[in-house]
Amino acid sequence: MTQRILTLSRYFLRSLLFSLAGLIYILIGFAYWLVMFPPDQHTPEASYYILVLAAFGASLTFLATLTIASRANQAGHAAWIVRLPSRVEYLTAVLLSSILFATTLQLLLALLALFRGPDLSFSQVLFIPPIWLALNTLTAVLALHATDFVAAGWSRVYLFGLIALFLFGQSLNDKNSLNTWIILRINDLSRSLAGAGWIVVVTPLNNLARWLQQDGPGALGNFFSLPFWPFHAIANAVIGGSFDTSQALAPAVLLLYATLLIMLAADIFANKDLDLTE
Repeated sequence: MTQRILTLSRYFLRSLLFSLAGLIYILIGFAYWLVMFPPDQHTPEASYYILVLAAFGASLTFLATLTIASRANQAGHAAWIVRLPSRVEYLTAVLLSSILFATTLQLLLALLALFRGPDLSFSQVLFIPPIWLALNTLTAVLALHATDFVAAGWSRVYLFGLIALFLFGQSLNDKNSLNTWIILRINDLSRSLAGAGWIVVVTPLNNLARWLQQDGPGALGNFFSLPFWPFHAIANAVIGGSFDTSQALAPAVLLLYATLLIMLAADIFANKDLDLTE
């Protein structure tokens, strides 16, 4: 099984590397280096170096995964999919080749950025690999769910809709205009129901409106922000220069997210009716 996955990964990696898309991604990486790490200027902060390159790696991983998944979904590869003992091997090869391509280019860019770059301490060098690998892996899995290669029916709508809901919910952490608008709508609904005689519903609605006026926004904001804690923890730790006990778990939590999502992707891909492109 491992040999088959590695062989497929090499094929997908080579097909991307020697294609127009691969050349474009390499040129984008070079342009990113020139803009974000100008050779004629010194990069002052190690945190800038780590976080900016992490953002590049995650973005490139997403794009590379979309490209390789699109190639893997071509009808010319149908014979491979049929002959494999498990479709999951094919999916794993796509994921592995995407991460390898993006991470390799990220590391090359990191070496270039060391020219007139920051002085990295040994501890800072040690926590770069888990941060970058965790982010790249999670991004690759999310990209798989966004493609026709894996998605079945409304699966990607549900997943990314849920992510969008939690991103939107973070704005409820203070008493802003959105909270005011929600409270006004609840009060309007309460008055309408009271006029219609639905008194049993009016009291809970009034309690909800009072809760939103007091402690509700903070509690809702904390709830919706919870899934994004690893990202905040990593950013704060990198800026602070060290990880505390809880922040050190952040990359592992991201890998846990990735594991759950790849299990979901594998289940969908193994049971879906393939719709390959010409």
